[in-house]
Amino acid sequence: MSVRPPLPYEFLPQVPSFELTSEDIAEGGTLAQEFVHAGGNLSPQLAWTGVPEGTRSIAVTCYDPDAPTGSGWWHWLALNLPADTTGLARGAGASDDDLPGERSFHARNDFPGHQYDGAAPPPGPAHRYAFAVHALDVDALDVTAGTPAAQIGFHITFHTLARAVLTAEFGV
Repeated sequence: MSVRPPLPYEFLPQVPSFELTSEDIAEGGTLAQEFVHAGGNLSPQLAWTGVPEGTRSIAVTCYDPDAPTGSGWWHWLALNLPADTTGLARGAGASDDDLPGERSFHARNDFPGHQYDGAAPPPGPAHRYAFAVHALDVDALDVTAGTPAAQIGFHITFHTLARAVLTAEFGV
């Protein structure tokens, strides 16, 4: 029996949560083919409500803690979304042009690409994909599109006022 690593948010400073929903994925559910790398490679629709007062920007990430790397695998980093953003449409992870706001951009994921790249686990047990929306206390993170994902995670952590997470699985 293999032990699954914890989600990284379990080790980070605790912050309040807010509501995160999706028309495309359910908490603990299985990702459909259209959201996996070898399928449609579309980012799922996400919607959120209840970000705290003082939120100055939003970051959206997708992280696989079960990747056989020792450090997980970043699938999506959409950064510097305006604070009044309340969701992303299905497929918004394809291009910076699909993100709201003039300063929003996709940072490099671990594929590496500057977009959403869906689930692509090796054969074996299903992997978990944590879709997280982070309410931040800065207008823009001090990172670039080429900043490594782990370093972006560091910046997100220290500017997070609240976080909402929706986790789905996929395996081959």
